[in-house]
Amino acid sequence: MTAHPTSPYFKDNAHEALQDEQLQKALSNVRQGFIDKRAAVAAKLPEFEALRDSARDIKNHTLANLDLYLEAWENKVTDSGGHVHWARTAEEARQAIVDICRKAGAKTVTKGKSMISEEINLNAAIEAAGMTPVETDLGEYIIQLRNEAPSHIIAPAVHLNATQVESDFRRVHTHLDPNRDLSEPVQLLTEARQVLREKFLAADVGITGANFLIAETGTSVIVTNEGNGDLTQILPKIHIVVASLEKLVPTLDDVSQILRVLARSATGQEMSVYTTFSTGPRRPGDVDGPEEYHVVVLDNGRSAMLGTSFQDMLRCIRCGACMNHCPVYHAVGGHAYGWVYPGPMGAVLSPSLIGVDKAGHLPNASTFCGRCESVCPVRIPLPKMMRHWREQEFERHLTPATVRSGLGLWAFFAKRPALYQFASNLGMKAMAWFGRDKGKFKSLPFAGGWTDYRDFPAPQGGTFQEQWKARKGGRA
Repeated sequence: MTAHPTSPYFKDNAHEALQDEQLQKALSNVRQGFIDKRAAVAAKLPEFEALRDSARDIKNHTLANLDLYLEAWENKVTDSGGHVHWARTAEEARQAIVDICRKAGAKTVTKGKSMISEEINLNAAIEAAGMTPVETDLGEYIIQLRNEAPSHIIAPAVHLNATQVESDFRRVHTHLDPNRDLSEPVQLLTEARQVLREKFLAADVGITGANFLIAETGTSVIVTNEGNGDLTQILPKIHIVVASLEKLVPTLDDVSQILRVLARSATGQEMSVYTTFSTGPRRPGDVDGPEEYHVVVLDNGRSAMLGTSFQDMLRCIRCGACMNHCPVYHAVGGHAYGWVYPGPMGAVLSPSLIGVDKAGHLPNASTFCGRCESVCPVRIPLPKMMRHWREQEFERHLTPATVRSGLGLWAFFAKRPALYQFASNLGMKAMAWFGRDKGKFKSLPFAGGWTDYRDFPAPQGGTFQEQWKARKGGRA
């Protein structure tokens, strides 16, 4: 599936995704590979729920004092020999990174997995400057070969199967033996490792994201399972960290608490394989490390979220648990969302960053079942914020006229309970009579959004209000 690049096409993307048999098979791995593992590892930790409360409180405290912690963090980075670059927009962030690479005379730039680099479309800017960006996370490397965007924030190639990966490796790795055996996943992994090791050694600049920035020490933290992030930042002469401003936490102790819920929520591990703390460039006596350490801090609309009903979204630690448990994501995958951030967190964050006029479909793509909030390690009230976006969309007259008219008609009846009960009684009885033979409707006036894709069951029995009244012994 190739999604349209903007979220206004969500409905078209979703329709295409539902018809994609290979994608639907691949998406079953999300349900099987994440949900049970998270539940099992969380159950083994008695204080897991208390740690979620603590992680929420740490992030809330940081956001309430963000200016003070950003200033303290910058001072620590500078004291350690590093450089901080502030970027209000994606363009400023791209330019800062390209300028550093040009100054270094870079030809090859290796990259660890970073959703911020996706947000600012960094690879295109590096290529336009005459340099070659190489994604080193296995999933990111695979989708780079396919010229695709990530479909998940922690498992970017979750929409693909091994046969597709083998085909891409044979198409791109033409310098290797065409008769080699790539029938097993371990063989694919070995080949990727072989190719990427050459890129690591050739790189002039390494770029990583940051799971956290620590104000107490000026440290950036990355969490990986492959070790590619370490090779990306240790081997080149220059290490660039690109991170958004809400990644800040006050102390090392705060990070240690949040790390205990991060991996459990993301991949069902007690801890990720690699948790790497980086503070400044290589010091005298260090056996390895970069000669220069730069951090590009991106705003791109986040400061405007502070003090609003969407501030809680800035607590997000990018674990992916919300999409792992979301029935909508399970049905359509990440590309359907049309921009960088999929799933429930994307349904809140994308309208905040690119505007509800461009991403208004996303907060409507929810059943409001609440599973996302129930598993969020920092207890972000995602359904509530999606409702806020729906309200803003309605108030700004961005919803279709048919929806607004339908809600207006419903409101007319809802404000008049007696009329509402009479009309609903009449409507249900009429539908029950007309649908008595087949027990369902393949089409209904004003219900094409439902019947275009599924049958509408004919009503059976009394209305909900009638049944409720009967259960209460006739009392209203």
